[in-house]
Amino acid sequence: MKRILFIEDDQTIASALTFSLEEEGYEVVQCSNVEQAMAELEQSFDLVLLDLGLPDGSGYDICRALNGSDTPIVILSAIDDEANIVMGLELGAVDYVTKPFRLRELLTRIRGIMRRREKKDDSSI
Repeated sequence: MKRILFIEDDQTIASALTFSLEEEGYEVVQCSNVEQAMAELEQSFDLVLLDLGLPDGSGYDICRALNGSDTPIVILSAIDDEANIVMGLELGAVDYVTKPFRLRELLTRIRGIMRRREKKDDSSI
């Protein structure tokens, strides 16, 4: 089962999206702040779904911590200006989705990233 680390402090979004991801067959570990996320990063994940505005820091701190990792990061944020989108992508995110988001579109993006990751893993065997 593919594992997703989902970092989101808005519990309404966190609960609804966690439910949808689990319905898609993913195992989801949900955190609501940077401190929890950093502790969870000791484990292995297939994807990190990351909000930027967190109560104890910035999602960019998590991007920096994952720098050099092959774990794909998808930023999910209400911050929609070009400078922040570019910064997120330059810090290693493979995608940046702005809130409000369309659920089916987000799930399709995640499936595509997982497929590409699986193909990459298969070709390295």
